[in-house]
Formats: sequence, structure tokens, C-alpha cells
Amino acid sequence: MKRFRYSLETVLHYKNQVLDNLKAEHAAAMERVNRKEEEIRSLEGRLGGFQKGFDAAKVKGAPIETFRLYDMCISGAEKQIDGEKERLALLQQRESEKKEQVLVARVDTSRYEKLKERRLAEYHTALGKEEERFAEEFITRSMVCTERREERVR
Repeated sequence: MKRFRYSLETVLHYKNQVLDNLKAEHAAAMERVNRKEEEIRSLEGRLGGFQKGFDAAKVKGAPIETFRLYDMCISGAEKQIDGEKERLALLQQRESEKKEQVLVARVDTSRYEKLKERRLAEYHTALGKEEERFAEEFITRSMVCTERREERVR
């Protein structure tokens, strides 16, 4: 019997490549989300520093220009944080889309893998039957040969 060959092996290989590429894209998207979250935390820390400086200036008493400067820094930092949060939401949406694509590709690839497993099991079953048939034929032939020898001897 011929060796097992899965006719859709090239399709399975292609699907695995697509899945690997999507996984890499998803990992990159997650990395961008994580970096943006870290950037937002950094900006929030900076905002906290401005607010502490503003509070300290209020306690000490400072010129109005200092208060206005702190107010501008605080409002600028808040706007920047809001903008970065919007970009984060967009990045999270893209990451979620990539995750969905990975799941779809994983399901698609697993279909081909299960089909390969099923065909391999069918091949093994057919191979077992072929070996059984060969053994039966061998036993039958050897019995026939033995009977012929015995008839010649008589």
C-alpha cells in the first residue's frame, strides 16, 4: 500500500502561515496597546506633579502668573491624556479585531488538521485490513502448498 499523503497539505501549510502571521500582528497590536497605556500612566503622573505643584503654590502664595501657568499645564496635560485615551480606544479596537481574526483563522486551520487526522485514521484502518488480507492469503497459500506436498507423498 502507498505511503500516506494528505492531499490538502499545502492548504494546511498555507493556513498555518496565515495563522502565524495573524498571531504576530495581534501580538504587535497588544504591544502598541500596552505602550499607549504606559504612556497614559506617565502622563497621569506628570499631571499629578502639576497638581501637587499647584497645591504647594496655593499654600505658599504665589503670583497670579504662576497660578495661570499651573492651570495651563494642568489643562494641557488633561487634554493630552484625553487624546491619548481616544487613541488607546482605537488601538484596543484594532487589537480586538486582530484577536477575532486569529480566532477565525485558528478554527479554519483546525478544520484542516482534524480532516488530516481523520484521513490518517482511515489510512491506518485500510493498512491494517491490507495486512490482515495479506496474512490470510499467506496462510491459505502455505496450507495449500502443504496439502499438495502431502498428496504427492502419498
